[in-house]
Amino acid sequence: MTAPNLRDRYLQDSINTASPAKLLTMLYDRLILDLGQGEEAIRNGDRELGSAKVMHAQEIVLELRTTLDLEAWDGAPGLANLYGFILTELIGANISRDADRVASCRKLLEPLRDAWREAATTT
Repeated sequence: MTAPNLRDRYLQDSINTASPAKLLTMLYDRLILDLGQGEEAIRNGDRELGSAKVMHAQEIVLELRTTLDLEAWDGAPGLANLYGFILTELIGANISRDADRVASCRKLLEPLRDAWREAATTT
């Protein structure tokens, strides 16, 4: 096996064996990474990369929203609304190539990522 294939296999194995809490934090980490890279690409004039990163972030937000159990806890509907807002903002940011809107979404999501990470380590 080549190095990239080994890396891909390791990543897939990590995902397949991760707990739900770990998967959630992995999604958030990737979401924040995509938003940071998308923002930077847009600021640097790389429309193609910026769009690709923001679109991948949109897919992650959509996955988070779709898999959210609205009956699990009282805050779930509010979180669903936040995901909807973020998705709308990212679509608008991608259309208008607005790095500041991407940055605003990242800043809203970073504390959530940190809270989920902390919750995952205490359970």
